[in-house]
Amino acid sequence: MSWYALYTRNQHEKAVSGMLSHKGFEVFIPLYTTVRRWKDRNKELQLPLFPCYVFLHGGLDRRIDVLTTPGVCSFVGANGPAEIASEEIDSIRRATDSSAVRIEPHPFVSNGDRVRVVAGPFEGIEGILVRQKSVYRLIISVETLGKSAALEIDTANIVRI
Repeated sequence: MSWYALYTRNQHEKAVSGMLSHKGFEVFIPLYTTVRRWKDRNKELQLPLFPCYVFLHGGLDRRIDVLTTPGVCSFVGANGPAEIASEEIDSIRRATDSSAVRIEPHPFVSNGDRVRVVAGPFEGIEGILVRQKSVYRLIISVETLGKSAALEIDTANIVRI
């Protein structure tokens, strides 16, 4: 059986997960811990790592049961439900289960994306992200000259433009 992603209503991930579990489905909702501050207190919260998404193991034979669950909008996929590799789910599960590593959401950035550095000595610089072997580099260009330079960069310090 494969894993599939369900798109849910905003802030309904935990409720959808509970209802689907009650119906007998195997679901996975990766959570991370964060501290939110109010004027009078700080509170530790468990929030979804991927807002509006719940992972479902198998269950295509009972698609109607899944789609009629309150809070579920649809399966993710252009031409029907798209399969998600078990290795990807396992790596997310291992990362969220580990207490030694802090995990938090980060915008998706891939090779060739235009990015801006938001922290560190290169803060404010914009360029194109490329990966060479196991190192990420920020390519900055002078288009008028047709020349570029590359800097090694930590992907935690960049955001996609």
